[in-house]
Amino acid sequence: MTGQVTTVDGRVAGRRGQATRQKLLDCLGKMLGTSPYRDVRVIDVARKAGTSPATFYQYFPDVEAAVLEIAEGTVRESAELSALVAGRSWAGKAGRQTAEELVDGFLAFWRKHDAILRVIDLGAAEGDRRFVRMRTRVQGAVVKPLAEAIESLRSKGRAANEEVTPAALAGSLVTMLAAVSAQPKSLQALGAKQAELKPTLALLVHLGVTGRKPAK
Repeated sequence: MTGQVTTVDGRVAGRRGQATRQKLLDCLGKMLGTSPYRDVRVIDVARKAGTSPATFYQYFPDVEAAVLEIAEGTVRESAELSALVAGRSWAGKAGRQTAEELVDGFLAFWRKHDAILRVIDLGAAEGDRRFVRMRTRVQGAVVKPLAEAIESLRSKGRAANEEVTPAALAGSLVTMLAAVSAQPKSLQALGAKQAELKPTLALLVHLGVTGRKPAK
């Protein structure tokens, strides 16, 4: 943890306090993987962290505040997804590699943060503007550079699909990636094996961006 951390009453937390605060967040993050966040109680988080509710309230006014803290951390980390697209080539074998690495990186990010991303999606679906903004930032980390890549290819006459805007196309591709990332078990139950999803997604992304199949 970096930067100055304060308690609810404004005191600066020392190293031990910062460690306790982070442990509370880590325990809550694990609990979100098995329980709806609205069902998680302060006392449950405190017990899992080996401390007391009073200690929890030193750092967070309620569970929702701690959930938002975890979500913000995930959103900040999502900015790194831009590097999967920005400045990358979509020509020939390099384009195939770009599509594959985008899919790999995106799926890995979703697996790592699956629990909190489900919370963000739920809150956004319910119209909570805080979560709507968070989901927009996560998706925007890929949508924006992908739309720029599509626009660049079109300006050079190297991309098809000119009947739709780059933003709409990029947004649709990222939404597809997010949807597949969020429900792998359902897709497997329908016969879509995990090993088959990655190459299929890479194919669709490459087709969407360039209008062509990836080079072999």
